[in-house]
Amino acid sequence: MKTIDNIPTSKISRATKLVSTGAKLGVNYIKYYGDKLVNPSDEAKERLDKSNAEDIYDSLKKLKGSALKVAQMLSMEKSILPRAYVEKFSLSQFSVPPLSPPLVIKTFKKYFGKHPDELFDTFNATSVNAASIGQVHLAEKDGKKFAVKIQYPGVAESISTDLAIVKPIAIKMFNIKGKDSDKYFKEVEDKLIEETNYILELEQSKAVVDACKHLENITFPNYYETLSSERIITMDFMEGEHLSEFVAHNKNQELSNKLGQALWDFYMYQIHVLKKVHADPHPGNFLVSKDGELIALDFGCMKAIPESFYVPYFELSKKESLENPDYFNQKLYELEILREDDTEEEVAFFTEMFHELLSLFTQPFHNDTFDFSNPEFFNKVGEMGQRYSQNTELRKMNANRGSKHFIYINRTFFGLYNLMFDLKAQNVKINNFSKI
Repeated sequence: MKTIDNIPTSKISRATKLVSTGAKLGVNYIKYYGDKLVNPSDEAKERLDKSNAEDIYDSLKKLKGSALKVAQMLSMEKSILPRAYVEKFSLSQFSVPPLSPPLVIKTFKKYFGKHPDELFDTFNATSVNAASIGQVHLAEKDGKKFAVKIQYPGVAESISTDLAIVKPIAIKMFNIKGKDSDKYFKEVEDKLIEETNYILELEQSKAVVDACKHLENITFPNYYETLSSERIITMDFMEGEHLSEFVAHNKNQELSNKLGQALWDFYMYQIHVLKKVHADPHPGNFLVSKDGELIALDFGCMKAIPESFYVPYFELSKKESLENPDYFNQKLYELEILREDDTEEEVAFFTEMFHELLSLFTQPFHNDTFDFSNPEFFNKVGEMGQRYSQNTELRKMNANRGSKHFIYINRTFFGLYNLMFDLKAQNVKINNFSKI
């Protein structure tokens, strides 16, 4: 794979890169309008999506950092984005062009103050895994293998710049209105800043490992403080296959069920017991070991769940809450889905909309076990997402809805559901975590 010798870090250089990408998209649309005249519109639109996805991803993978992280987050929105975007953006999860070896050594010396050979017996300057914020290198010391994650230069400093560029696009795409909208962007910015703080990630990783090491069929790397710094983090090198690669060939249903149960228990234990969750559940953060165990990696994105949000959020997951209109309505206000300044029309519309959404999305919690291999459930989720994304009535209303905590909690559940479906896990015990 081709390597990168430099990353644009200034506001002007990053904005210029995105503007040039916009020009390419304009050319793609001109081609599309001509294509549509001589070919079926569906085929022409599919080619347009593919061209646009390739050009956008090509730009973001060179910018890296929060710009590429946005693509990674969007790749999990399978029910909203066209398939071409999901497929291309999914590459940002664990397969992007890495830094060149000379830039790796330079970056290591800048962040740690030493050449890697001064800390390790051997250090491979060619990465074994490159993602949105950092890339991983294999090192050895005293006969032990380590994974050394090095943050890309300039990533932490460019977060505010990237979000300032993305904000107008997001406002238009998601129909966000009102002065209150800044809280959502602030939540994303704060979380991205946390993800670039490797000292914090080291602390969070050790805390998660310690709290969850008793869970069955899931394992974690150990983390090493003396071999880590603000922009470098060292952990055990874990042997395994990326989850997305594993599910592509696995035919062992019993193993799928075991891994699915382990993944579900891991998340439910964090959410309901720890009240702090690994809010980045994409395939690149999970491996399957040769012994058939799940391996969880990368705890940079951890979301604390305040009691004031946790209680009404999970009360709405109960079937009896959905069947009690007054109680349901009260919880919508507590979660800031309904607002005191809403019109009667907005109250009626969003009450009906969220009742439909929650009635479907909370189905796994209405039974003791759930079959995540059932395509009917996921098809309905996808169909509903597409329907509301194209709803003209919704576009006229203020879509600035819900507590800021929804951003990462909903992202966690969408990602978790997608992973469970990819695994085709059956007969998953929903409340198994309470017995652990």
